[in-house]
Amino acid sequence: MITKKNNLLAFSLLFIQPIFMASNLVVARGGVEFVPPISLAFWRWTVVFLILLPFTYISLKKNFKIVKKECGKLFFLGAMGCGVCGAFPFLAGETTTVTNMGIIYTSSPIFIILISYFFFEEKINFIKIVGLISCLVGVFTIIIKGNLNLLIILKFTIGDLWMLAAAIGWALYSIYLFYWKTKLPIFQRFVLVAFFGSVSLLPFYILEEFMFQRTTFNIEFFSWVTFAAISPGIIAFTLYTIAQKKLGASLTGFTLYVFTVYAAIYGFFLFDEKLESYHLIGTILVFFGVYFTKKQNEKKI
Repeated sequence: MITKKNNLLAFSLLFIQPIFMASNLVVARGGVEFVPPISLAFWRWTVVFLILLPFTYISLKKNFKIVKKECGKLFFLGAMGCGVCGAFPFLAGETTTVTNMGIIYTSSPIFIILISYFFFEEKINFIKIVGLISCLVGVFTIIIKGNLNLLIILKFTIGDLWMLAAAIGWALYSIYLFYWKTKLPIFQRFVLVAFFGSVSLLPFYILEEFMFQRTTFNIEFFSWVTFAAISPGIIAFTLYTIAQKKLGASLTGFTLYVFTVYAAIYGFFLFDEKLESYHLIGTILVFFGVYFTKKQNEKKI
């Protein structure tokens, strides 16, 4: 079993990886002012693929039979990890804050528990149920901004809902990334996930271009796409995959709670966002839920 003593580097990834992952919310808030959200997501993953392809082309060619056999699973991972989790946060960034996005995203491990239960027959005990309820109440506290009237009249920010959908997408990506075994090395698999992520976004990108908003290919476009491709793209996804392989899906989910802290810091310093009382209440409830849902796993590590 993996311990902190013999895997200090693996555990340090739980705190290093969220620095890069949370920078995706900076792109979601700042980048969408210059690049349409779907366009930003599509070109981000296209650039990731084009950057990494020269380093993996020969290996992928040799493993073509494996790629062909696993293409269905790779498309699903790409659609969830790069499509849903790539585009939805950018759509959310148009109408909600970095702090809100970060806290709502922490609900993802709860959906991992539910997916594991329904599709992989993983048992849910009383402790996990308490944690599940606490986290969900915390997340909805953020969504309705502590005002029950918003829940009654269904007047909450559409960006919060986009972010909740992204959290579900990340849960699907994470759980199937762990359970679907592959014969491909981490780097080759990631390149293909990026490729299929771009493919899944292509029809929506075309629709956005012709029906909603055209992309202007200027310096701002190239700056934001490049940053999105490298920091929350190549670096964050590679570190997450490595951490998950070494620590498992459950413990690696801890990165999302550190992610929340970094998101709030980015929002405070870069976008002058204020921390409201409902943020504190929601965060406490989420972390209280985390304590219960992680308690059983911590005993095994």
